Amino acid sequence: MLAAVGPFAIEAGLVAAKGNDTLVRIHNVNTGKLIEAKVPTRGSEVIYLGDASIDGVPGLAAPIALTFMDAAGAKTGKLLPTGKAVDTIDGVAVTAIDCAIPMVLMRAADLGVTGYEEPQALTANRELVERMSRIRIEAGKMMGMGDVADMVIPKPVLIAPARKGGTLSVRYFMPNDCHPALATTGAVGIATAAVTEGSVAYDVAGHLSVPTLVHIEHPAGRLDVQLEMRNGVITAGLVRTARRLFEGFAFAKPIAAIEAAA
Repeated sequence: MLAAVGPFAIEAGLVAAKGNDTLVRIHNVNTGKLIEAKVPTRGSEVIYLGDASIDGVPGLAAPIALTFMDAAGAKTGKLLPTGKAVDTIDGVAVTAIDCAIPMVLMRAADLGVTGYEEPQALTANRELVERMSRIRIEAGKMMGMGDVADMVIPKPVLIAPARKGGTLSVRYFMPNDCHPALATTGAVGIATAAVTEGSVAYDVAGHLSVPTLVHIEHPAGRLDVQLEMRNGVITAGLVRTARRLFEGFAFAKPIAAIEAAA
């Protein structure tokens, strides 16, 4: 959805197209953070056709480069809301991190799975899902988010060593169903965790440091995140695609007319 904001803003006349790439600065009101989107354009038009491919997304399209500017503390105000890179919950080492979206990272092996299973198999593993739910709820309290039992955040994430030349392998939950691929915000947080000393992802990824390119393997393929330092904070860049599906108009009576009719 975030990748579609830039093209929409240009076509709706909110942002003027400039040259071959138009920069659209997006304010995420949910997190108070900024994301820069570089949208391919020609003249005043958005270019949708291209040769960029996204694992888990059918077809090819023009690349839309997204850069998350200082995504840390999106909901809690802190990258590590518990104050530690690793906590232990229900006997499992976890990293509670808030970057683009709050998440709870766990090593898959610590929960009795490989982390390479198909999403449907993990979703069907009720014992696993229930244990992760208990860990997630406790982590939410420790992160200062209160009772998260009826919330979709923090997201539980299983981490495992990469098997196909990447940096690490993940299974991302929403929060009780395993994602068939990987959410963009999840990728940003996982990549940042991979360079956060002491986190479970940092150990699995092999102790990376910024700048670096983090290759995250997921059920549908791989998602690459470029981490760089800008003005003392980490930025995360990745490539997405978007295309126009439909447009239309909805007509509604004024509230006064509805009340009068009633």
